[in-house]
Amino acid sequence: MTGVAAVTGGAGAIGGAIAAGLREAGHEVAILDRSGDLPVDLAEPDGIRAAAAALLARHGRCDVLVHAAAAFDRAPLLDLEPHVWRRVQAVNVESALWLAQAVVPGMAERGFGRIVFVVSDTVWDPPAGDLLAYVASKAALIGIARTLARSLGHAGITVNCVAPGLTRTPAAVADTPPEAFAAVRERQAIGRDLVPQDVAAAVAFLVSAEAGAITGQTLCADGGLVLR
Repeated sequence: MTGVAAVTGGAGAIGGAIAAGLREAGHEVAILDRSGDLPVDLAEPDGIRAAAAALLARHGRCDVLVHAAAAFDRAPLLDLEPHVWRRVQAVNVESALWLAQAVVPGMAERGFGRIVFVVSDTVWDPPAGDLLAYVASKAALIGIARTLARSLGHAGITVNCVAPGLTRTPAAVADTPPEAFAAVRERQAIGRDLVPQDVAAAVAFLVSAEAGAITGQTLCADGGLVLR
């Protein structure tokens, strides 16, 4: 079943691949990002609600919500400042909640909806202490997905997560030395670099009709680094 899909972070490499995959599957896609179809600062609740209202006004509905945006502000415990923690949680966690608040009523009325949160395999395998805020935010999304899966399933809405591993995006390549990619490949069951399309394929499956019996789950698309 196809419809209108909203993708946060769709201006980035992974979000862009997800948006492209959903378009290929027949969805009408709206990108919520600073430079998206619906420009928004995902750290600002009022802006998020305004963007959600614009989405529904423009498209009339939202059948699929994919939250792929993420803030990666880094700081170890002893250097972590409140404003850094709050920004990461606002972008990574809270924006997903405010968007879900806006689109779930329509999904429930139509008896169909798909929500997917892009999380991270660092929840099970944290690579560095300075990713504390980021890892915590992704773990929070998994808890939210499980809770919403139970409460929204009766309305025909599924809520799942996709957990990528280290993925070869322009940002990751710029910030990660080649030896780090090599070390991750050595630990994966599938010994190749991950690419954004790996995440997009997992998301496309979870929003499809074939995944209608899957909810509250986290699918690791990380080459078998984390086995659950």
